[in-house]
Amino acid sequence: QVRLVESGGGLVQPGGSLRLSCAASGTIFRINAMGWYRQAPGKDRELVARISGGNTDYTDSVKGRFTISGSNAKNTVTLQMNNLTPEDTAVYYCNAIVVRIGSGFISNTYWGQGTQVTVSS
Repeated sequence: QVRLVESGGGLVQPGGSLRLSCAASGTIFRINAMGWYRQAPGKDRELVARISGGNTDYTDSVKGRFTISGSNAKNTVTLQMNNLTPEDTAVYYCNAIVVRIGSGFISNTYWGQGTQVTVSS
């Protein structure tokens, strides 16, 4: 099985910064992509940022403020969030597309448990 463990959420004032981290563990052969999604109350879950093979992708509302980075050796992904606004308040979920050992190169999608980010004065 594969497990994703997130850390780094919390309460921050507008204009502040937070850093989210996620570590994947388990029977991992290869991680094809890792990313962060978020879900605000009453809204659908949306992609925030993802990284795959060194390429990154961001939703428009976070471009220039958030930076995603990853370590293939450690199976980790980090989201540095700067200049946060109340609109960034949500539960943030780590996501990974993983090929497990012995799976015949079939990939599956895994989710972390979520970490709350609240931006408020």
